This record gives sequence, structure tokens and C-alpha cells, in this order.
Amino acid sequence: MADYDQSTVPKETAVQALNTIIQLHFEKTLEKKRAVDLQKKQLFNYFHLFFIFLSLIVLLQTHSSKLQCRHIWVPLGLLSLGHLIFYVSVAQTLRCINGFKYQRRCHKLTLGLATERLRQFKMRPISVHGGGGGGGAEEDELEICYQEPPESYMGKFKRNWALYFGFLVLCYGFMVASSVVLLCG
Repeated sequence: MADYDQSTVPKETAVQALNTIIQLHFEKTLEKKRAVDLQKKQLFNYFHLFFIFLSLIVLLQTHSSKLQCRHIWVPLGLLSLGHLIFYVSVAQTLRCINGFKYQRRCHKLTLGLATERLRQFKMRPISVHGGGGGGGAEEDELEICYQEPPESYMGKFKRNWALYFGFLVLCYGFMVASSVVLLCG
């Protein structure tokens, strides 16, 4: 009895298994791409609503004769609340986008590995063993583990967070300064 018993899979079955893995990860990659696109559309809708809200606040401040410097807390309160709601919405949407992008990257890496294995497998000679069978693959050769990107890939997401947070702080500072100038200047 052999200490190491490893079964072989016929070449056609091996090719079919690898093609199935490739198809699955290709479909998952497309699915994640569509999910990212939908989230980006939602993010742009949030930006549009936010800028409409900001323009309404400025419009109300410039055309209101009753608002004076002592009433500055009203537009500043509205601005603070609007920025907070916008920040929470953008943070949640970015979290979803980053999650989908990470999953998509994992599927693309796995797809690449499976495609490379299939290419290598197809380039083998037909008869591996001299005994006339149609060649085959060892079971562990067909195993494609789910691939994950390196840790440095996560830095991309942190830069996006910093960019959006910096934009929001800059926008908030500008709106507070313009409110003070409009009402107290």
C-alpha cells in the first residue's frame, strides 16, 4: 500500500473545472463592477443634493432682510447639520464602494491565477504517462485558492477617505466664513 495516494482527473474534466472557476470569477468581477458603478451614481447624487442645499442656504442669506449677525447661529446650525448628514452618507457609500472594489480585486486576482493554470495545463503534452491514457491532472493542481491583494492595496482606500474628508472640511470652513461675511459684514 502506498503512503501517498493521489488521484488524477481526466484532462477534459480538469479543463472544464478550470473553465467553470474562470467563468465564476469573471461573472463576480462584472457583478462587483456594476455594484461600484451604482454606488458611484448614488455618491454623485449626494453631491448634487448637497450643493443644492448649500446654494439654497447662501441664497436665503443674501435675500433675507430679517437675518442679521445675531441670527448667525441659524444658518450655521443648518450648515453643520447638512455637513454632518452629508458626511455620514458619503462615509457609508465610500465604505460600500471600497468593499466592492476590494472584492472585485480579489476576484480578478483569482481569475488571473485560474487563467494562468488553465494555460499551463493546456500547454502540457497529451500523454504524461507513457501508458497511452489521455493525460490528466493531479487534484491539487486544480485547486484555486481565493486570492487577496497585498496590504499596500488598502492605502488607496485611505487616500480616498482623506480626500473626501479634506473636501468636506474645506467646504464647511468656506461656508461658515461666507455666512459670517454675508450676515455680519
